[in-house]
Amino acid sequence: MGSTVSPPGPKAVHLCVDMQNVFAPGGPWATPWMEKALPSIVRLAAHAPERTVFTRFIPPTTASDARGMWREYYKKWRNVTQERIKPELLDLVPDLQSFVPPANMMDRMVYSAFGGSRLLGFLTEREVNTLIVSGGETDVCVLSTVLSAIDFGFRIILVNGALCSSSDESHDAILGLYRKRFDIQVGVACLEEILSTWRPE
Repeated sequence: MGSTVSPPGPKAVHLCVDMQNVFAPGGPWATPWMEKALPSIVRLAAHAPERTVFTRFIPPTTASDARGMWREYYKKWRNVTQERIKPELLDLVPDLQSFVPPANMMDRMVYSAFGGSRLLGFLTEREVNTLIVSGGETDVCVLSTVLSAIDFGFRIILVNGALCSSSDESHDAILGLYRKRFDIQVGVACLEEILSTWRPE
């Protein structure tokens, strides 16, 4: 169940993290919950496509192109480097592709959506103060993105039911952490609450 939060406000943006084919069923990094979360994410994107930003996690061309410990990471995951992966696996899942445009799409090569991309500048230019966050994974890229967003001063609303993970245990633990330790900056709400209270500009 999502807890009640104050309305997102007209300056909010829906930030959807890494809903790509590579994480879909049958992909090399398949996230089991993706299919369950996708209908809620589609509804949220449809509510305000012009105020939606999709992010994509893009691997390097080869493991040797990566920096530091990322090289070791991609030695293990050579099959997802750009020289080996099918390009379409890096695309958004089909149900979300039609929202771009007017939705924006931003790529980067690290866990946080704020890393190595133009996301912060994009949000600052538009005076965004609140991020409604969906996507995956709760305990990896979403976690890294949320912590970065906290540091940059954004209010975050996580949409319960629109987040996906590979682990029930860590998903629940992360949401509990937000509620206990980041309750000023982070709220958790259900989809229906967001749809009924968010009035975009």
